[in-house]
Amino acid sequence: MGRHLNVIEPVAVSTGAAVRRTRKPVRVSHFLFGFVAACAFVLVSVVDPYSGATASPYFQVAGDRYAGVPAQAVTIEGSYTNTVTREGYTVTAIEKPKPVPVAPAPAPKAATSFTAPSAAVPDPGTAKAYAYGAVQARGWGEDQYSCLVSLWQKESGWRVNATNSSSGAYGIPQSLPGSKMGSAGPDWETNAGTQIEWGLGYIVGRYGSPCGAWAKSQASGWY
Repeated sequence: MGRHLNVIEPVAVSTGAAVRRTRKPVRVSHFLFGFVAACAFVLVSVVDPYSGATASPYFQVAGDRYAGVPAQAVTIEGSYTNTVTREGYTVTAIEKPKPVPVAPAPAPKAATSFTAPSAAVPDPGTAKAYAYGAVQARGWGEDQYSCLVSLWQKESGWRVNATNSSSGAYGIPQSLPGSKMGSAGPDWETNAGTQIEWGLGYIVGRYGSPCGAWAKSQASGWY
């Protein structure tokens, strides 16, 4: 067993004389146990002040206390960082439409010019004389009359009863069929004037002028 310590201290008595009083013996082993426990508590507090029950509840994570959100990360050595999670999103840049290159318009082709030999002054009372007057009445010049003379000379020779055996075209303007000239008069089969009026109306509607019809005839063989 451990050693006993006898502690003697003076006490006062009623007679005024000093006497000695002896305390109960204290075991050394009890004293050493208490001393070691106190030292251990001090060491734990100094080495890890946040361990055990003294640790702050804000730095402990038990289970999924943040409902799936990452916990805050803390560095004790004088600095800390926060981990922040944001919802992702996509930014789509809208490009401006690129201008479509426009090819330059081709230069207009020069109109092919067809001229006819100058026609002689027609004899009065003839089909050509009637045509000459009809051309002047429409404001056309001598060139248009010359084109008309060349055109119908090629088509019918200026004969009222000229008939194309293969197509059936008839008269001075070679109407196909000949009965179309009935819109100009009932005597379309024998009257040169009726045929010429119908023929000029057809030329204006299709080609604009006798020279336009003559150019078409020269290019394709018909008008």
